[in-house]
Amino acid sequence: MNDDIAATVGLLQRRLGAPPAIAVLLGTGWAPFAEQVQDAVDLPYAELPAFPRLGVGGHSGLVRAGRVGRAPVLVLGGRKHAYETGEADGMKGAVRSLAAWGVKLLLQTNAAGSLEAAMPPGSLMLVSDHLNLSQRSPLFGEPGDGRFIDMGDAYSATLRSQARAIAAQQGTPLHEGVYAWFLGPQFETPAEIRMAGRLGAQAVGMSTVPETILARHAGLRVLALSLMTNMAAGLQAEALSHAHTLATAQAASARAVALLAALVQGLEV
Repeated sequence: MNDDIAATVGLLQRRLGAPPAIAVLLGTGWAPFAEQVQDAVDLPYAELPAFPRLGVGGHSGLVRAGRVGRAPVLVLGGRKHAYETGEADGMKGAVRSLAAWGVKLLLQTNAAGSLEAAMPPGSLMLVSDHLNLSQRSPLFGEPGDGRFIDMGDAYSATLRSQARAIAAQQGTPLHEGVYAWFLGPQFETPAEIRMAGRLGAQAVGMSTVPETILARHAGLRVLALSLMTNMAAGLQAEALSHAHTLATAQAASARAVALLAALVQGLEV
């Protein structure tokens, strides 16, 4: 454990006490979930030595601890994306701090582009697996044999089964599929989308995969939800933009937030 992670864990322990089992990482469009947290205590990322400084609109850069219903939860208000620096390890210190503190599950969220006509904008998708199309890893340079982490159950099959059951109880349609990670920040070309579809992807985006690798390496379980904010390039006439992503996510956020709250309360970690 390096000095920044040790200092961050110590600060989390002093300010927040015992760790919750679940940490929720909020992606673009998922920020309203933080408003569901009761008895909230906030810590800016800037006060946590192992956490990154964020540079993307819609990401608060706050850690919020509290509860949803009776369930303790920690909410991370955004991530450092690989497209900001060209490196995939922007969330390394944060994820390792959570694991060292005692968090068990990283529940990730993101905004994504859909490759499926049956999964239009506003749809929710449970990530079953991913394609690391950029072939970047946050573990570059890690020493020893521990770097060779198994990714066969990257997104816990057990937790996905629980998530499907919770969504069904809510009456919330929940798709399931493979998420393809493109580095960005430019959106994909129609040819790249055709390639991703032929490789088995149902959705594309610019995040989540590095954090999943880090979490699995640190011993955390992972569950991930994608909110479809657009049809992928070549599948719609409208030009893609970050503003469009935010607007569509905002319109669909109520259902997404309700499912996320139910998962935090209902998952058996």
